[in-house]
Amino acid sequence: MKSRSKSAALLAASVAVVLTATACGGGDKTEEGDAKANAAVKQMVNASEKKGGTLVYESKDSPDSFDPGNTYYGFIFNFSRLYARPLTTFQPGAGDQGNKVVPDLAKSLGKPSDNAKTWTYKLRKGVKYDDGTEVTSKDVKHAIERSNFAPEVNHNGPVYLKQYLKDNDKPYKGPYKEKDNEDGLKSIETPDKHTIIFHLKQSFAEFDYLLANPQSAPVPKSKDKGAKYVENMVSSGSYSIQDYKHDQQVTLVRNKHWSAKNDPMRKQLPEKIVVKLKVNQETIDNNLKAGKTHVDLMGTGVAAQTQSELLSDKDPNTDNAQGGRLFYSALNTKVAPFDKLACRRAVQYAIDKESARTSFGGPVKGDIASTVLPSDLPGHKKYDLFKTKDNKGNIAKAKAELKKCGKPNGFSTTLTARNDRQDEVDAATSVQSSLKRVGINAKLQKYPTNKYFENYAGVPKFTEDKKIGIMMMEWGADWPTGFGYLQQVMHGDAIKESGNTNLSQLDDPKINDLLDKTIANTDEASRERAYVTVDKMVMEQAVIVPLAYRKALHYRSPKLTNVVANPAWSGQYDYLNLGLK
Repeated sequence: MKSRSKSAALLAASVAVVLTATACGGGDKTEEGDAKANAAVKQMVNASEKKGGTLVYESKDSPDSFDPGNTYYGFIFNFSRLYARPLTTFQPGAGDQGNKVVPDLAKSLGKPSDNAKTWTYKLRKGVKYDDGTEVTSKDVKHAIERSNFAPEVNHNGPVYLKQYLKDNDKPYKGPYKEKDNEDGLKSIETPDKHTIIFHLKQSFAEFDYLLANPQSAPVPKSKDKGAKYVENMVSSGSYSIQDYKHDQQVTLVRNKHWSAKNDPMRKQLPEKIVVKLKVNQETIDNNLKAGKTHVDLMGTGVAAQTQSELLSDKDPNTDNAQGGRLFYSALNTKVAPFDKLACRRAVQYAIDKESARTSFGGPVKGDIASTVLPSDLPGHKKYDLFKTKDNKGNIAKAKAELKKCGKPNGFSTTLTARNDRQDEVDAATSVQSSLKRVGINAKLQKYPTNKYFENYAGVPKFTEDKKIGIMMMEWGADWPTGFGYLQQVMHGDAIKESGNTNLSQLDDPKINDLLDKTIANTDEASRERAYVTVDKMVMEQAVIVPLAYRKALHYRSPKLTNVVANPAWSGQYDYLNLGLK
C-alpha cells in the first residue's frame, strides 16, 4: 500500500509537467529526431519511407484470436489489417484525421440507396491473395457469413451484420451447415466479382464505419477450415503469415503478390514482423526501452513501475492517449440482487472512484467518469446522476439504497477482472474495498484476457451459474460515434451465448428502439443528440459504474517510424505503416 500511494502521488505531480512538453508548430508530421512527449497524439512522428528490418511486437497475453472474423479486441482490429483488408478502414492520423473512414479493399466508400437501406461497394481490381489468386466479392460475402452466422465456430466478434441484414425467407443455418447448392445470405448480392450489395432491414447511416470491422476482410470459401482457419490464413494485405504458433509467436513476411498500385493505404516497410506472446508486462517495458522490441501489441499502457519511471525522468518518448474508451464496472442484471435497481444504485454510491483511479495509476490513466459515452466521442455530455463529494462515494446513500432493495445488511457477490492486466486487478481490489464499507462482500475472481469473453465474463450462463454480479470492463468504440460505442454493450440484440460484450445483459425495449431509430437517421447532428439521451437512459438503469475516461501511457520506441496514436484504434499506435529507422 505504501508503494502504491507513493507511486500515485508521483504520477499526479509529474504528469502535468511531462505531458506539456508536446511537439510545437504546425504541420501534420515530424521528421526524425523532432519528437517530444505526447507528439504522436497530435501528429505523425518520424515520417519515413525507409524499408527493411524486423519489427518486433510483444504482448502480455494472446488475443481471443488472430482470425479477423473471430476477434473483438481493438488491437487485433488494428493489427489484422496487415494481412486482411476490410472494405473500409480508418486513415492513419491523429485527432479528426485518424477518425476519418476511408475505402480500403473497396475503391470508394459505399453508395447508399433506398434511404440507406441498400449499400453498394465496388472492389479494387487486381487485388491478390498471397497464393496469387484474385480477391472477389464472393470472398467478402463468405467472410461476413462465417463471422456473423456461425457461432458454433466464430463467436468472439460483434454481430452487427447479423442484426441488421435482411433475413432469408427461411432461417439461414450459416456457411458450415448449408448445402452445397445453396447460395448463403440472400441479403448480400454479388452480381459480379468486383461488386457487393448489402440489403438491410432498416436504414443504417453509418454503414461505412461498420465495414471497417475486419469481418469484411475477404476469406475464400475453399480455404476456410472453420476454427482451424487461424492456423493457415490467406492474406489479402501487404503481409503474409509465415508461421503461426498458438500462444507463442506469429511471424509475418511480405506478401509477394501485394501491389501498391491497388493499395494506396499500405507502405510494406519492414522485411519481417514478429509477434511474441505471453510476455510479462515489465519485461515488455524493459525490452522497449532497451530497443529489443518496438511495440506493445495490446496498447494498454506500460506497467505501474515503468510509468512512474517514465514520468519521473520526463522521458520524451511517451504518449498519453485516450481514444473513445471507458473503464467501468458492469453490474449483471441477471444475477440477484442486481436484478433490483436499488441494489445497483447502492453500488453506484458505494464506490470510491478517486481511490479506484489512484489504484490503477492516477490522473495519467484518465479523468474520473460519470457517463457511459467517453468524453472524446460525439454525443458526450457531462452530467453525474450519482454525484458524491470528491468522487469518494457516499456510504449513507448507499445504505439507504440497500434498505430499499431489501438488503439492509448487504450481501455477497463475485467480482471478475483480467489476471494479466494488473491495473484492472488493482482497480477491482479498490472496488472490493469500497463495497465492503457498506456490507457488500465481493469475492475477486481473475481470468485470462484471451478467454475473458469467450469462456468467462462474456458467457451469460457461466456468470449466472457462478453468481458473478460485477465484472471489470474496458470498452472502446467500434467506430468513433455514439452508436459505435453503445450498441454492442447496451443493446439487447447484442447479447450472445459466448463472446458477449453486453456484460450487464441490459435488454431495455426503449433503449433498443431508440438506438435502432437513431442509426436510421441520416442527420448527424440529430444522431448525436439522441446518443446523449441513450446515455442518460442507461445511467438511469445503473447497470454500469463509470470509473474513468481511459487513457494509456505508451512508450514510443525511438527506432519506430510513422508513429501516430490513432483515436479510431482507442489511442493505440496505428499499426498499418510502422517502420524502423
